[in-house]
Amino acid sequence: MKKAKFSKKLLRVFGKTNARYKLIGEGDRVLVALSGGKDSLSLTHLIKNMHQHAPFKFEFQAVTIKYGMDGEDYSFLKEHCKEYGIPYEVYETNIYDISQDTMREGSSYCSYFSRMRRGALYTYALEHGFNKLALGHHLDDAVESFFMNLFYNGAMRSMPPIYKAKRGIHVIRPLIEAREEQLRNFAVENNFITIGDEACPAMKIATKMPYNRAQTKEWLREMEKKHPNLFKSVKAAFSHIDDYTFLDPTRWKREDI
Repeated sequence: MKKAKFSKKLLRVFGKTNARYKLIGEGDRVLVALSGGKDSLSLTHLIKNMHQHAPFKFEFQAVTIKYGMDGEDYSFLKEHCKEYGIPYEVYETNIYDISQDTMREGSSYCSYFSRMRRGALYTYALEHGFNKLALGHHLDDAVESFFMNLFYNGAMRSMPPIYKAKRGIHVIRPLIEAREEQLRNFAVENNFITIGDEACPAMKIATKMPYNRAQTKEWLREMEKKHPNLFKSVKAAFSHIDDYTFLDPTRWKREDI
């Protein structure tokens, strides 16, 4: 059975994140969303490594959501998981067909398919007795989302490391303190074949691309060149929130109102 090679820094970040936010513990049954990209592959292998070495017992399985598109083939992912001893299954859905009836041409499909995919993951998890769903979002995703919400939605919101979804399952993000570059390096060093945007159903439809995220990503890239500690500072800020200093009276520490 093959074994992935990890950098000590990535293992350390992953371990500290899990310990700090209590993401995976004794008796958990964790479903890992495996799209085949570098982020979800990194997450899957890190959880597999934790499963082998953690001082507590838990179960995990990876699953890929199949949208029901022509030519959709995840056989290489199935073989990859078999080679590395990772429990794996493809969950077949009709998300693509449903989208043809409910979405208009020229609309932005990204958020739509994201919601549908998340719903399918919840359904699979609940039907198979998993109490936690692990997603591969990393620190870059969290920072990008924060500034996108700030610039375009007028809200201060990012991505929590753990939350309870309305359908009862706990969603966890064990990579939320890892940088995207660390995950890219992990995939390259292990010679992993990865899936990119070509697997997204939106690529097969005349659709608007997520320009806001691309622009925010580029802006942050340029800002980091000028301020190398940018992401360290934002990460620290996420843990030091003086929310009573903003314009929301419900958060003010006043006794006269």
